[in-house]
Amino acid sequence: MSSPCIDVCRHDEETGFCLGCGMTRKDRKHWKREKERRPEIRAALPGRLSLLAAAGNPVGEAARKKRK
Repeated sequence: MSSPCIDVCRHDEETGFCLGCGMTRKDRKHWKREKERRPEIRAALPGRLSLLAAAGNPVGEAARKKRK
């Protein structure tokens, strides 16, 4: 299973979710070390990205651009 990371790596301060992929820093560690948890992590990401977007954050590729 390929990583959902899109190399944005900008985290929302309130939730800790990456604006690019939705993973937390802890998720990234688990992704690398515990392959059996990957489906669980991947399943959580769409909801996290939706939550971030609903709060007015740019997500996915849109998060690449720096906010002014």
